[in-house]
Amino acid sequence: MATEQPQPVELWDRLIGTASLTAVHLEMRDGYGTDPVFEAWQAGELDLTRPAYPGWYEEVRRHRARGVEFRRVRIVSEPVTDYIRFEYEITAANNAAAGEQVRWLPRRQASDLHLPGNDFWVFDDRAVRFGHFAGDGTYVGDEECDDLAVVQMCSWAFEAAWKRAVPHEEYDCPTG
Repeated sequence: MATEQPQPVELWDRLIGTASLTAVHLEMRDGYGTDPVFEAWQAGELDLTRPAYPGWYEEVRRHRARGVEFRRVRIVSEPVTDYIRFEYEITAANNAAAGEQVRWLPRRQASDLHLPGNDFWVFDDRAVRFGHFAGDGTYVGDEECDDLAVVQMCSWAFEAAWKRAVPHEEYDCPTG
């Protein structure tokens, strides 16, 4: 059964720290609120050749060095929102440069996939961390689940989306 976790950083540290093979992430929202990096991008003040989130870059590099594979699929509406365009534009200097594989799946190509209701991470096919967001994209909390049926469902959903998704370097990010 799923349990609420009050400290998301501690939950992340424990789950990624005990992963030995894979950390896969499925994102399904068209926006995730705002932060100073997104605001700098909107103002045209972000250097897209440098890591926008150096902490994430280091986190991925550290776990990649011990053998953990990172893969991410972003299911997106097209044309994309400003937030998704921002994510697309910073992916090469952030996620990809750190060793994370990123793919994009147009939402219209995901209609027949069985997907959970929330974004999630799966660690070594043994645990899921669901991310919960308000309607405006504001983060509201995490939930951990180690129920094997739920973990398998999320793993299968991720793999199905991964197979259909377009690698970052081949995706033509359509704007309005």
